[in-house]
Order: sequence, then structure tokens, then C-alpha cells
Amino acid sequence: MHLPELKIGKLIPRFPIIQGGMSIKVSTASLAAAVARAGGIGVIGGTGISPEDLRREIRLARSEAGNGILGVNIMYAARQFKELVQAAIDEGIDSIFTGAGFSRDIFPMGKSSGVAIVPIVSSDRAARLAEKSGAAAVVAEGTEAGGHLGTDRSIREILPEIRRTVGIPVIAAGGIVDGFDMAEMVELGADGIQMATRFVLSEECSVADEYKQMYLDAREEDVVIIKSPVGLPGRAIRNKFTESLAKGENREKGECSACLKECSHDYCITHALLEARDGRVDRGVVFAGKNVFKIKEILPVEVIFRRILAEYAKA
Repeated sequence: MHLPELKIGKLIPRFPIIQGGMSIKVSTASLAAAVARAGGIGVIGGTGISPEDLRREIRLARSEAGNGILGVNIMYAARQFKELVQAAIDEGIDSIFTGAGFSRDIFPMGKSSGVAIVPIVSSDRAARLAEKSGAAAVVAEGTEAGGHLGTDRSIREILPEIRRTVGIPVIAAGGIVDGFDMAEMVELGADGIQMATRFVLSEECSVADEYKQMYLDAREEDVVIIKSPVGLPGRAIRNKFTESLAKGENREKGECSACLKECSHDYCITHALLEARDGRVDRGVVFAGKNVFKIKEILPVEVIFRRILAEYAKA
């Protein structure tokens, strides 16, 4: 099967593979730079950190990425959304991926700076609006994805609908863990793919070993849907924290940093994600895609790319 060329504005990665931007502090400079060097688009998770921290991550990633392509992912739901977008633009980021809401203001910012804006959408209607607003491409994300979810429909349902609706590149996301999945998405009309969960189990991902072990140990039945203060459901790996949420037990909220535009205050999602990221996995949320149970090895990013491409060629 022919490998498609992915063109996002003026950006053409060597391979049509984007590493999903996982917040908070899951996809940092080390991972994004490694993916960029390997020929994909490396994406820093830009939500839940300050604009100053984001600037530092971009500078570090740029110093390690060679001539590779870098992006950031910033949730529209973040209170400092515009400040984070401006910080990324000021640092010369190549692309900005954004979801958990829709911002019209970001498109003029991208146009004036030459930064490609790529919304994450889960319906043909949202994709059409994104194209009309000036998006360089869209990520079509299905319910199989990890983290906050915008739909309960499969990527296999929504991808063909979105492909028929827009003329800009469409990047498939949600549950993609290998080159065989990639081939299926291309058959359904995708110009490229976005993978997040697979890259957590890379040597360059900077999360704690305990976090990666949760991924390695996960069974299919361990992947659950949880309630998030963001107002969207989330897909995570079952642990003591998610079990207490399911029982409706009160969670310690701590001091609120007002990180979100709107928050249910059921618990602090920022604190829960950081606890897990730093290795206290039973005290926090471990987001993961539906097919995390299929991944059983921690590998260097370069090796992950080689395997994906070999599997794709075989498919």
C-alpha cells in the first residue's frame, strides 16, 4: 500500500505520523523531539503548564529535534488558552493542535504568524466549521482515544463522514497502535494518523516508570470511562482512584488554581494527572487509549517508527 503524503499547510513530514500531545507533562520536549527526528510530527502537551514553561519546553525540543517538525496541543478549555497559543507562536512552533472546544480566535493568530492550526474534531459538522475558519487540517478523533473524549462514536464511523465533508487533510486518531491500524485508517480515507498511547511506552517519554507499568499491565477490561471536571468523559486505566470516582466518594480537591474556564470541581483533574505522571498512580488518573492492552514493549521512538512502517508495508 502506498504511503500517503501528509501536507499540513507548508509542513510535509517525512512520514504521515503525528504523536498526540498528551497533557499534563506526558508529552514533553524529549518525546516530541524524538518523534520529530524520526520523521513524524512531535507534539508537546501544552495544557496544564504555564506559558513560561511551555516556552522552555519548545526551546528544549527545538534544540534536540534537528530539522524535524514540532507542534503543541492546547485544550480550548484551558483558562490560559490564548496566552499559551501566543507563547507557542512567539517561540516559532510549526503547528498548533487544539480540542475540547472550538476557538475562532486562534485562526487569525495562526494566519498572521504562519503557524498551521489543526483542530481535533469528532463530527463532520465540526470539521466543516474548522475548514471554513481556516484550519490547515483536522484530526478526526473517535471514541477509542485516551483522555478527554468528544464522541461516543468509533473512528471507523466518523472518519469516512469527515473525509467526504472537507477538502483539507484528515488525520485519523483513536485506538491506533500499529501499522496495521494505520493501513486501515488510510483505506478509510485518512491522509495520516495521530498516535498517543503507543508513544507513552517509548524510552523517550518522561513519565514515571510506575505510569508505564500501568500501561504494560493493562488488560482490555481495565480500560474504563470516567467523569472529568472538564465536562467531558475520559478514558483511563482502572485503579484505586477511578474506583473511588465510580463509587461517588469525595476526593480531596486541594487548592484550586483555576486552570479551566469551566470546572465541576468534583476533583482536581490537574492534580490527579500530575500525581499519576509522577508515579503515584493509585492517587491519580492514568489516561490511555482503548487498545493500550495490545502494547507490551517499551521501545525507542526510532524503533517504534520502523515497526509501524514495516507493518504498514505488510498490510
